Amino acid sequence: LYYSVVCRTGPSLVGQQSAVVVIGNRAGVTRAQEKFQYKSVHLSDVNPKVGPQSGGTRLYLSGTNLNIGSNTEIFLDELPCRVERSLASSKQLSCRTTPAPHSSFTVRQLVLRIDGSNHTLMNPFHYTKDPTIDRIYPLESFLSGGRPLVVSGSNFTSIQSPRIAVFDEQSLVNETSCHVINATTMSCPSPKVIEDGVQSPSRSPQVRDVSNSGLKLKIGFVMDDVQSVRDLQEFYPMIASNLVYVLDPKLFPFEDKGIKLYKGESLVIEGENLRLASSEHEVNVTIGTRSCNITSLSMTQLVCFPPDVQPLGTDEIGRSTDNDLPAVVVKVGNLRYDIGFLRYEVSAAYELPPLVIGCFVAAGAVLMLLSLIVLAIFKHKSTQAEREYKRIQLQMDTLENSVRSECKQAFAELQTDMTDLNNDLQTTGIPTLDHRAYIIKVFFPGLPDNGSPISLDYKLSNGHPFNSEESMAHFEQLIYNRSFLLVFIETLEYQKSFTIRDKVNVASLLMIILMEKMDYAFDILRELLIKLIQKYVASKHPQLLLRRTESVVEKLLTNWMSLCMYKYINEVAGSSLFLLFNAIKHQIEKGPIDYVTHDSRYSLSEERLLREQVDYSGVTIHVIQEGLVDKVQCRVLNCDTISQVKSKIVDIIYKNVPFSQRPTVNEVDLEWRHGRGGHLILADEDLTSKVINGCKRINTLSHYGIKDIAVMGLIVKERRSSNHLYETIPSHSPSHSPSRNSYNTYSNNYSNPYSNNYSHYYSTINTNSTRVCDDRQVRTWHLVKPFDDNHTASSKDQLHKAIPEIYLTRLLSTKGTIQKYVDDFLSTILTVNDKLPLAVKWLFDLLDSAAADYGITDPEVIHAWKSNSLPLRFWVNLVKNPDFLFDIEKSSAVDSCLSVIAQTFMDSCSTQEHRLGKDSPSNKLLFARDIPVYRKMVSKYYSEIASLPPIHESDIVANMNDISLSYTGEVDTYNALRELYVYVSRYREQLFEGLCCDVQSQRQHLHLKLETIAFSMGSQETMLV
Repeated sequence: LYYSVVCRTGPSLVGQQSAVVVIGNRAGVTRAQEKFQYKSVHLSDVNPKVGPQSGGTRLYLSGTNLNIGSNTEIFLDELPCRVERSLASSKQLSCRTTPAPHSSFTVRQLVLRIDGSNHTLMNPFHYTKDPTIDRIYPLESFLSGGRPLVVSGSNFTSIQSPRIAVFDEQSLVNETSCHVINATTMSCPSPKVIEDGVQSPSRSPQVRDVSNSGLKLKIGFVMDDVQSVRDLQEFYPMIASNLVYVLDPKLFPFEDKGIKLYKGESLVIEGENLRLASSEHEVNVTIGTRSCNITSLSMTQLVCFPPDVQPLGTDEIGRSTDNDLPAVVVKVGNLRYDIGFLRYEVSAAYELPPLVIGCFVAAGAVLMLLSLIVLAIFKHKSTQAEREYKRIQLQMDTLENSVRSECKQAFAELQTDMTDLNNDLQTTGIPTLDHRAYIIKVFFPGLPDNGSPISLDYKLSNGHPFNSEESMAHFEQLIYNRSFLLVFIETLEYQKSFTIRDKVNVASLLMIILMEKMDYAFDILRELLIKLIQKYVASKHPQLLLRRTESVVEKLLTNWMSLCMYKYINEVAGSSLFLLFNAIKHQIEKGPIDYVTHDSRYSLSEERLLREQVDYSGVTIHVIQEGLVDKVQCRVLNCDTISQVKSKIVDIIYKNVPFSQRPTVNEVDLEWRHGRGGHLILADEDLTSKVINGCKRINTLSHYGIKDIAVMGLIVKERRSSNHLYETIPSHSPSHSPSRNSYNTYSNNYSNPYSNNYSHYYSTINTNSTRVCDDRQVRTWHLVKPFDDNHTASSKDQLHKAIPEIYLTRLLSTKGTIQKYVDDFLSTILTVNDKLPLAVKWLFDLLDSAAADYGITDPEVIHAWKSNSLPLRFWVNLVKNPDFLFDIEKSSAVDSCLSVIAQTFMDSCSTQEHRLGKDSPSNKLLFARDIPVYRKMVSKYYSEIASLPPIHESDIVANMNDISLSYTGEVDTYNALRELYVYVSRYREQLFEGLCCDVQSQRQHLHLKLETIAFSMGSQETMLV
């Protein structure tokens, strides 16, 4: 029998010593064979100093005699640290931290308790926030693993030994250690996977057949005790976290006993599946110990350039080979392939006959002489182009100086008009369209309000009767399913009959449906953008990304950005755009405008410049209306048509009323009240109009002999009710303006401005400027008389070949007058402030991140991406179409000027310099000195956005939710769902096939849900599984 005696030692009074152990009782006393050692414990340091809030960090305590005693405890303040006794030694002791109460928790002291002794370290450790995961790229690997995966996130430096793991449906498959690069980036080699060891309850061929679609496993991370990064699908559902495993690449060895003869050309190595999950920079080819520079990698070939001189006869680590030839070794991740050996054969290249060498020398001399001649010609041309450039710039400066005084006077007059406009805006505000009208204009440009799917009286385009609201509700739930929506878009994109117009329509319909779930729309858009970037990066011209609308995602981005920017343009940028529009309109209307051709004396567009010399003078008329306290003065031109005069009068009387709520010129008559002579109705065409040589001129004020201080009045052409709004024309002052409801009533009653017979004549004038009268074709004209058919083309051309300086001065005077408003607008939209939408920062950061991930180092490519995504895709569209945002009328003359400004802004977003020449477009000559300044503003705008703090995903999601709330209840998505379902019916079989092939869709039985909807909609055919 064995017995034990347990006792607790007392303190040593003499420090460290060896004590004899004596055990005894009444029966006797005995001594132990071994002595008990009293030793002093010294605690010197602890590492690491930081760790995550969730705990699990292994701390290493260093010192002396740390493994003595029988009971060891470690505390971080009041938090216990789990001691690992099995790893303890005399100089080192380790423990695992436990969770902290909050992040950024600093431990004041560490206490080491060994039996009865306490040892303390001050400020030993700091808890940081748990690491987060933002993105993993790439998401493909071969089965043998080892492919470097780049992981982006935060707080990675707080983890000492992070590991990446892959899981099947039931358990862990494998894991590997990661290398932390910095706090936001780490590199993890993909774990090796044995296909037979992966468990999946579905056992479906789509999951198990690696050769067809790949083996998809879930990614997780082991970072101490941080649980959120272990299950990314639960805690980070917005990021792609599945790793697809494909077959290992195969590389075939050299023939002829594995020895290849190298004659100075590139080295080609044959294989299979080489690009399934690898790129050029991930493959390493060595010849001996020297690297072979890879130039091309395809699915079946690897091409590289060996060193110029044959390396020593070794393998990649310097071990000698048996045949003294350098070994060719290819490494891809964890895989290593012995391809064979390379023998250089270059001696024959130097055995050239003297005659051949002489021919080479002579050819070289001739080539050098030709090069010198070409260089001299190029230098001459370059110098000549430089002189031409300077001459044109000098000419432009001279022309600008010649119109400087005219511009100053015109600008002063314009400032007076704009000051009045500013005062009115402070009282009534800018006539901005509401959410609904804005969406219709941007999403469905060119369609009337009742022609868009968000209108209540909208009729389905193909006339297909849909009667089941319940079916549309189920279809809406399918749209809200991420897997279904991605397969739906991808399937449509693959169809050859799916046109650009269809893509634009589908993108607009989708955004209408997702308006109240902008966070979901954001997730879908991000996924599609990443795929689009991958496509263009692999192309020859990556800078063309987002340049055109070639798929659904481009229009989807435009619509999404339009929704995100509405508040910003309404509160910040809208006022400067509205003032620019009005400045152009006021300036153009100060000179003659041809009512038929829309050419004007004051313009920015050479195509819309009135080239005829027109004599005109200003006429001030007095407008008397019922309801107006005083007469209203209106300044018009004696060459204005009656419709132009009516338009200017309406602009003044109803200047505080949105355009859609004003009477049109076709709904009112202009009455000249000239004393005893009575009242005379003026018209563009009446009995006084004469036809001369088949041409009839539209009546103007000078035709009627109207002079200054003439008294006019507007009367309604047709009174439909006794209480019609325009029986009493309201005052031009804000206090006398009619209510909005009254104008809405008017707008509804007169929805068609060309409903009466009288207005048909004006529509004829504007469209084709000809009409039939007395069985003859009569040409109507205003300021520019049309050419006879007998006139030759040369006589017409001669008119357009007049001295360009005459026209340039007119263009320059217009440009100089409105210059300030162009500068103000561009300065407003290119200024970074606290009101900048988060969507802009997120989008630019995504493009910067994608460029870094794909190795895009050319700054011009990144600049082009940003320009294509926001300025050219959104702002240019708004500049050319301010009526998308404001309730205004955009005339053809104003539209041509806006197009020139939009083109100038587009040139400013380009990094390429445009050299001026004699054939340069007039708009580039006009803004030649301004474009470099605007170009610097654009570059500064991009750099300032890049320097802003990065946006966390939770912030952009919260912002999307706020935007969703602002659009809640604005539109009825039922019609949009019906219209979108038309595409489901059209490509039903292809869509069903795509859902069956997609793993996630098949797991959720989405193909069966779609078939149920199709059956409930009354389809004659049902889809078969």
